[in-house]
Amino acid sequence: MTVTDAAHPSRIRLLDATLKVVRSKGYAATRIEDVCAEAGVTKGSFFHHFKSKDDLALSAAAYWDAHVRSFFAAAPYHDAATPLDRLLAYVDFRKALLSGDMADYTCFSGTVIQEAWRTQPALRDACAAAVSDHARTLQADIAVAMRRHGIAGGWTAESLALHMQGVIQGAFILAKARGSAAAAAQSLDHLRRYLELLFGGRAGAS
Repeated sequence: MTVTDAAHPSRIRLLDATLKVVRSKGYAATRIEDVCAEAGVTKGSFFHHFKSKDDLALSAAAYWDAHVRSFFAAAPYHDAATPLDRLLAYVDFRKALLSGDMADYTCFSGTVIQEAWRTQPALRDACAAAVSDHARTLQADIAVAMRRHGIAGGWTAESLALHMQGVIQGAFILAKARGSAAAAAQSLDHLRRYLELLFGGRAGAS
């Protein structure tokens, strides 16, 4: 695939459509025809860019990872004054995203992992990498907050960052199970309280 092909408008439309359809219907239920219809392209165009549904999914996982990196890098929670402030503001930001259609705020990677964890290991690993990559963006603030608050124990900045992602992914599952973002919002409220208790302080603490 050439650089021109990678940035071709129809290819981008197919990737955007894949993110939307998979988050709406699940990976197993998503058909090439569904993606083409959402993207407004022909199957001929699809097969010009991708060999199969699995090939599309792997490309979509990388596309999603890049989107997540860019989106969260520009998010306002980075402007908070202290590491703990930034962690709490991150949770608040994730809660603020819980609006609109469920397919607009749930996670492509988490949705795919739940379905493909055993049957498609390459796709599972690509999506798991995206989740882990995002968790790593929180580790530096966690590590500094641990030092400033004198916290030492049998856990690490990495394990807490991954736990936070586990809560968020679980919140999405609850939203799907109950058909409402309210359950997810409550989970994020609990996560925020947990962080406050863990570090022994509220926003504004060192």
